[in-house]
Amino acid sequence: MKAKKALSDGELIKNCAIKMAEAFNENKVGNKFQTVPLSKQTVTRRLEDISNQISNNVKDIIANCSYFSIALDESTDVSDTNQLLIFVRAIKEDFTIFEELLKVCSLHSTTRVTDGAKSMTGTISGFVGFLRQNQITVPTLHCIIHQEALCAKSIKLSTTMATVTKITNLIRGGNRSLTHRKFLTLLEEMDSAYGDLLLHTEVRWLSRGKCLVRFFELRHEIATFLREEVTNSAELQNDLEDVEFLRNLAFLTDITQHLNVLNLQLQGKKQTICQMVGFVDSFRKKLHLFKSALDKNNLLHFPCCRKLSEEEEEGLEFRDYTEIIEDLSSEFDRRFNDFESFRPDISLFSNPIHCDIESQPGHLQLELCELQCDPSLNTSQVTGIDFWKLLSPERYPLLRNWALKLCSVFASTYICETAFSSLKHVKSKNRNRLSDVVLSHILRVATSQLEVDFISLVSSFMKPQCSH
Repeated sequence: MKAKKALSDGELIKNCAIKMAEAFNENKVGNKFQTVPLSKQTVTRRLEDISNQISNNVKDIIANCSYFSIALDESTDVSDTNQLLIFVRAIKEDFTIFEELLKVCSLHSTTRVTDGAKSMTGTISGFVGFLRQNQITVPTLHCIIHQEALCAKSIKLSTTMATVTKITNLIRGGNRSLTHRKFLTLLEEMDSAYGDLLLHTEVRWLSRGKCLVRFFELRHEIATFLREEVTNSAELQNDLEDVEFLRNLAFLTDITQHLNVLNLQLQGKKQTICQMVGFVDSFRKKLHLFKSALDKNNLLHFPCCRKLSEEEEEGLEFRDYTEIIEDLSSEFDRRFNDFESFRPDISLFSNPIHCDIESQPGHLQLELCELQCDPSLNTSQVTGIDFWKLLSPERYPLLRNWALKLCSVFASTYICETAFSSLKHVKSKNRNRLSDVVLSHILRVATSQLEVDFISLVSSFMKPQCSH
């Protein structure tokens, strides 16, 4: 079930097991396999039993945790049904974090939530507005990874990206298998460092950067191929020989690669809001560094721009791209304004030993005095959540409680995105008639990190069921 295979595969596995036993002359073992019930109906019931146990365990965790938060995200499946996933992040007193699927809501009519966009966090018609209308006041955040992706889309070089996509599709897209084979042959003949172009998929955060890097490295081979093999491509050939287009391509490739580094840092489960905001702050500092460097036409941090410039005898100017850097920096400032309210807490969490005590919340000040003078904590080399685990619950109850609350916050819907990947595998074109209930059970089992107590499940049945 973790492998997200079809429920009917149980019979196939059973028949294979029987055949293997017979091949080794283990007929008694084969006969025992015959008694194992693995029909689609039986596997579905067992799936439900496992899912219900996990669900009950999640409810127990929430009931006994110190704090919890939820992450919501919505996407459309292959049958055009909007699937809303709700994950819970709960933290226990010992700082153990659980991230589990709480609910799958199949929305067959109007939806109130979208995939991390402002319509979810909008104060009037979005999900946050819905909460406020019902007098539910809780801190809310727009997914930090979605924010980063939207910032990346603000770069004003869409025409360059459109040309790259058009040329790539001309060679690889649609029914162009012959053209593609010719291109691969050309790359082999030219002893190219890369074996093919990469297609760009808009919904995949990292594909744009990978596509651009490959396109830039193969730009000479692509120009040769268009000239020799593709008719009616004069305009595209001119683009690949145009210095302005190549400058845009080089800069777009470099800045997108820097954004991809940030995106990869933000991905991953059980990250704290402090870690993720730290990654964003680091990138914002890099943007100021990039602007300062480009002001002097220093291309140290822009390898593609530097490579292109070195190909020209007199070099190339890239100072004019500082405006794009400034716009990108402003976009980060605007979109990440949601997290500014957490800034004092993040600062305290990251550096409690050297913080200014008088500027901290009054109820924490006395314990901070104790903490900053505690020799064992002052000499500790651990940081982040591991540091806060060291605090004695008896001596620092308020500080521990404050840290537990901060660590319970979901800063992104990354866990929802990974679940949507599982959803696409579970509910595909060839397997699109799953009921909402069964789909929910499959996703819960597939995404859960909790151990299933199979012994208690088996013992809960008064009489084992055998295959007839």
